[in-house]
Amino acid sequence: MNTPTPDARTEAPSARPTDAARASPTETPPAKPAAAPKRPPHKPSRLPSVIVGVVIASVVALSLWYLLRGEPLLVQGEVDATRSDIAARVDGRVAEIPVVRGQNVDAGAVLVRIDNPETLAKDQQALAAKVVADAQLANINVGTRKEVVAARKAAYERAQAAQVLAQQTYDRVRALAATGNAPQARLDQATDTLHESERAIDQAKSAYEQAVNGYTAEEHQIAAADVQKAVADIEAVQATIDQMVIYAPVASQVYKRNIEPGEYVSPGVPLVTLIDLNDMWIHFDLREDLVKTLKVGDRFDVRIPALDDRRITVEVRLIATKGEYASWRATRATGDFDLRTFSIRAYPVEKLPELRPGMSAYMDWRARQ
Repeated sequence: MNTPTPDARTEAPSARPTDAARASPTETPPAKPAAAPKRPPHKPSRLPSVIVGVVIASVVALSLWYLLRGEPLLVQGEVDATRSDIAARVDGRVAEIPVVRGQNVDAGAVLVRIDNPETLAKDQQALAAKVVADAQLANINVGTRKEVVAARKAAYERAQAAQVLAQQTYDRVRALAATGNAPQARLDQATDTLHESERAIDQAKSAYEQAVNGYTAEEHQIAAADVQKAVADIEAVQATIDQMVIYAPVASQVYKRNIEPGEYVSPGVPLVTLIDLNDMWIHFDLREDLVKTLKVGDRFDVRIPALDDRRITVEVRLIATKGEYASWRATRATGDFDLRTFSIRAYPVEKLPELRPGMSAYMDWRARQ
């Protein structure tokens, strides 16, 4: 009774292998898992902290740069070129237009031909008037014909003879009237005939002398002036005819053709518009506070968006003498003032064939300075 009872927790382990061996004598006991190797103590990584620090430093640097750099002052301009609106000085119908839009023409090339029959008829009239004036001048230069001189001389001699006869008749009638053998009326008639013969002899003498002396110096001047007037009329009509054919003043490109063949045109109406691509510049409108730092001859770079933002160098050749409109208005009644705008022309230093009028150009004015 006093025999001690074995502890159940100590007996159970010894009984389990016995039971297992009894049940399956051929089975081997399960292998025990290998003990895991001991790892060194884990240290926390510092890479995320470095990345965060770099990001913060970059943000701070960019913020400071953005705040301190100042906003860019963009100035925009436009490419421009010499434009010529060619008009006619005469009226008429368009006979021919040998050019088309976009065509490059040389200086002196025919642009338009105008037909005007009335002007051509006036030219023929002026030529005929010139022939008449030349004939009149030649006649005056030759003088009076010999036949005319002889005829006037004979008339003068007849007048002299008639005057002698009238004088004799008057003397006889006067003697008879003094003795009472002739009435007073006959004496008056003889007296009147004598006076008429004296006036006739004066006229015949003047006509004879005129034929002998020829034309006066004044008549020569009048005839010469008529010839000059005829020449001037021909030149005036010819000038009008010359204006019926319109030529290109310089080598350029046809930008517009405002008329078609057969249309009636009037003087002063533009027919063709030309653009001189050899004379192009960039036009800027700058405020007066920006112009003060600019002078003729300065060079700077501009960008052309239409040419893939290409950078070209331009040179200032014109600064307007007088400001035009106010591009900036003051908002305060005191302490401020309006800023006017000055026109600037800057020409490309090197010729750029791709550049065309109407393209935009821009630049950072502060970067230029």
